[in-house]
Amino acid sequence: MAAPPPPAGRKRILCVGLVCLDIISVVEAYPAEDTDTRCVSQRWQRGGNASNSCTVLALLGAPCAFMGSLAPGHAADFVLADLRRYAVELCHLVLHPSCSFPTSVVIASASRGTRTILHANRNLPDVTARDFEQVDLSQYKWIHWEGRNASEQVKMIQRVEEHNRAQPPAQRIRISVEVEKPREELYQLFGHGDVVFVSKDVARHLGYGSAAEAVRGLRGRLRPGATLVCAWAEAGADAVGPDGQPVHSDAFPPAAVVDTLGAGDTFNAAVIFALSEGQSLQDAVTLGCRVAGRKCGVQGYDGIV
Repeated sequence: MAAPPPPAGRKRILCVGLVCLDIISVVEAYPAEDTDTRCVSQRWQRGGNASNSCTVLALLGAPCAFMGSLAPGHAADFVLADLRRYAVELCHLVLHPSCSFPTSVVIASASRGTRTILHANRNLPDVTARDFEQVDLSQYKWIHWEGRNASEQVKMIQRVEEHNRAQPPAQRIRISVEVEKPREELYQLFGHGDVVFVSKDVARHLGYGSAAEAVRGLRGRLRPGATLVCAWAEAGADAVGPDGQPVHSDAFPPAAVVDTLGAGDTFNAAVIFALSEGQSLQDAVTLGCRVAGRKCGVQGYDGIV
């Protein structure tokens, strides 16, 4: 199904990746093994990196769309209703009727502000390059990939690069990728993005002790002219752009840490939003830290802008 035209002729931002159901149990303190603990609260929430980033982009005022796999059922009905609540375009969902919908059980510690995630994805495949062939690229100004099935995602990116070669510079689609998990297959994505987000976990796995060290050390893995961004929780975030000049933003912690689930997805979305609006790398990284800080001070996402 083709996407309807973006509102007022504005091109959308497309996020490709996971949508899942998060079942979040808030406890005063993380429970010891083999104990019985009463929850402070429990809720269902839509999750998945790309899905969360769509939420934040929509709240910031960017027309956006989500592309991911879906299995039918009550959980899918819940997340679809929530995506529609934020006016996220859903024409690129790939339905797998015989599969199970992925679920994350999240244990959130109220006293520490931490979250522990148990993710179950039994048999739902990620979207493929063949699925991506149905996307009308003329509708989009930016496409972001949450690093998952990287070999297929590289093929999708190559289709965008081929499209861009036939376009004037002002009409070319910006490409961003997120390398969040320390998995060797994902590292090929470093060389396939105009903007590359690398997580603290991956940076530490590769031997770096700070965001500044990571953007210096990993810059050589990027293609010429690309930007590398690394957020480091309470230490803020660092980045380096095509000019080779490093930028840094301190964190903006809330008065009280309430909910850190999705803070990284929030940071990524705010950076993408700022860059897509023509802001400088410094301003984009600062906005990312500022909005991620506000997100840590509220449950969910409403109220972060």
